Amino acid sequence: MNRILLIITFVSLAFSLHAKPLNVIVFLVDDMGWMDLSAQGSDYYRTPNIDRLARDGIRFTDAYAACAVCSPTRAAVQTGRYPGRTGVTDWIRSRFQRGKLGTPKGNPTTWVGGSKRKLLCPPNPFWMESSEITIAEMLGKQGFKSAHIGKWHLGDDAWYPTEQGYTVNKGGCDYGQPPSYFDPYNKPKHQHQMIRAGIPHLPGREKGQYLTHREAEEAVELIRQWKAEPFFLHIANYAVHTPIQAIDSVAAKYKREDKKDVNAKYAAMVESVDDCVGSVLKTLDQLKLADNTLIIFTSDNGGLDRNGGPTENAPLRSGKGFAYEGGIRVPFIMRWPGVVPPGSVSHQPISSVDIFPTVMEATGTKLPKDRVIDGKSLVAHAKSGGTRKLKRDELFWHFPHYRHDPGPYSIIRQGDYKLIKFYEGINELYDLKNDLEESENLAEKMPGKVKELDKRLIAGLKRMGAKIPRPNPGFEARGRKK
Repeated sequence: MNRILLIITFVSLAFSLHAKPLNVIVFLVDDMGWMDLSAQGSDYYRTPNIDRLARDGIRFTDAYAACAVCSPTRAAVQTGRYPGRTGVTDWIRSRFQRGKLGTPKGNPTTWVGGSKRKLLCPPNPFWMESSEITIAEMLGKQGFKSAHIGKWHLGDDAWYPTEQGYTVNKGGCDYGQPPSYFDPYNKPKHQHQMIRAGIPHLPGREKGQYLTHREAEEAVELIRQWKAEPFFLHIANYAVHTPIQAIDSVAAKYKREDKKDVNAKYAAMVESVDDCVGSVLKTLDQLKLADNTLIIFTSDNGGLDRNGGPTENAPLRSGKGFAYEGGIRVPFIMRWPGVVPPGSVSHQPISSVDIFPTVMEATGTKLPKDRVIDGKSLVAHAKSGGTRKLKRDELFWHFPHYRHDPGPYSIIRQGDYKLIKFYEGINELYDLKNDLEESENLAEKMPGKVKELDKRLIAGLKRMGAKIPRPNPGFEARGRKK
């Protein structure tokens, strides 16, 4: 009996020693809308490779970006912490957008407002503070090689990916969008030297090559290079953000009488992202790495929808930058062969902040003990095929800035109800189960629910230390002279 146990123990140990470590790939697409995939129900976009991820894994119907704009979500993905906690609550201005300011010694602290604003708003930082802990930093302690490919948008040189734990950086800088999608990815007549030079850490090498395809090549090269050791790839495609530029022959496939040229170009950009996913999947298959690679695919905010251009978020209301579902609800797919049942669909509300703890649990990495992690691991939920509920009551959003009327806002979603709290005194309440289009504001009909959710929202923001807009003493009411 003891001999049998010894043999079993030996075989188990031998298996564990030869078992391949888990690799992780996170695709964070820029500005991809909830309806921009055929897997999401679109009859216009063609995304066979991304659809394959959904067939092989789990697709989340109620997935959200942590913010309706990019940088806050990107910080949330890296840290597992809400924008209200990291302090990155708006998109970060690049150096060429700051005039002569350059890179100051520290992030701004002076609250902003003018005589025409009722509220003073907290300043948005120029970088995510180095004290934040990223996925790459955590996995690096476990022996993972890590690479960031594409858009970073979380600060200047001293806060680039390699300063935040990544082994390799291919194209990550302070840009919010590329100067051009065609190699050498620059604007030669731009007034700023950086834009004239192209994309830092991604020098031109094949004139005219499309940027998303170059990002795919970089990813494939690294997978081949690191095939024998655990790796983490953060593939943050610059597409499908503006400028809307596409390969003409690809865009031609999407021309339709009911679509504008900008729609066709945008569809070609979506296809380029699908090409990137396809290249990665093909390489994983060739190297027999697919079965031990966790892939997460999502977007940093909702699609840019300006009356149907360049994309259309319907049935969701509005688009990028807005508090409505079109601004924050995004595609989210997770594939983990042998662990996540293929073809699964989850209706559990989840957020960008969940990626960090999910990756930590999947790789057997303990969460940092010196800080709050807002996200929840999706591992058990995904293993159940979406049937096991997450232990979380609500999701939060915090955008304390002026962008669109009626001004700064915070959001809470609890169950099927969503409350948008506009800080100039307006509340909007929606029942997402029966009104996905957010066409009927229930705030006046359900004051009790508004009060309940508002109380939970304020408590949640307080816990995370979020900075709340405050009355502006210098405000001049319209029509009133000073």
